[in-house]
Amino acid sequence: MNRTRPRSAAALVLLPALALTACGSGTPPGATPAGAQASPAPTDDPVAAVRTVDSVAALLPADVRESGTLRIGSSVGSPPGAYYPDGPGKAPAGQDIDIADAVAKVLGVRLDRQDASFETILPALGSGKYDVGTGNFGVTAQRLRTVDFVTYINDGQGFAVKKGTTTLKKKVTDLTELCGLTIGTGAGTTFETTLTAQKGVCAKAGKKPYDVKVYSENGATLTALQQGRIDVIMSTINGLRHQAAQPAARTTFLGEYHRLDVGFAFRKGSPLTKAFRAAVNELIKDGTYARILAKWGTGASAIDASRINPPEHR
Repeated sequence: MNRTRPRSAAALVLLPALALTACGSGTPPGATPAGAQASPAPTDDPVAAVRTVDSVAALLPADVRESGTLRIGSSVGSPPGAYYPDGPGKAPAGQDIDIADAVAKVLGVRLDRQDASFETILPALGSGKYDVGTGNFGVTAQRLRTVDFVTYINDGQGFAVKKGTTTLKKKVTDLTELCGLTIGTGAGTTFETTLTAQKGVCAKAGKKPYDVKVYSENGATLTALQQGRIDVIMSTINGLRHQAAQPAARTTFLGEYHRLDVGFAFRKGSPLTKAFRAAVNELIKDGTYARILAKWGTGASAIDASRINPPEHR
């Protein structure tokens, strides 16, 4: 995060709090600066009524059932995924927080939630620092080589521009539509991977290449858009849609570009995946899942059933 306030500080003071969670993107804990106002969390609590389901809890390894605790690496950024409605140091809220808490209740375990920056969580799973990770992690073929996933929502990639811009006026369906523009996105994300892998499309089309600016914090990406240092943001569908609904963000959502399943992440070969899949499916069956998504306005991203390591959407 750039801690130096721009001249238009009054207009931009809310922007970091309106930044995005990511399908591969996140904001380091405590990134919202003093004075920024986060969106208040909805007051309904669909997780409160969730109870342990013994048949599902029995799928956990014996040592986990005995300890009763799972260490979860959690990337906390902004709504609707995960954010701090009352500021850093207070309890996080969001769709990912509610789903993880509900799964833990079905499994009869306590979550030892440890805030972490997005790009550190997947490597830490392999080292054993965390048992499970959340951060709106998109399921990709590349990630499936080293990480196992249990899906809980379908999100994906999209684009947004500053409200009133004439640079892009409609849904982006092909990256050649971005040729000659500067695109802002998150470090270590599926968005950065996509943009880097496809950077040659403009030259093939006889157009000027697009430029990619990578930011480690989502608030900095949005500030760059409003200050005109980038032309367009590439980030999550749900995050961009939520952001565009906030007047202070002053952005326009340009629609979906590529859908991705999103899931809990585990080290390869983790014995926890079957229990987590069964827990998510229990929440889908009893209606808690739908109520959580309704709470956060993400019902369009609902899945019918959780899966372990589904192939990447093409």
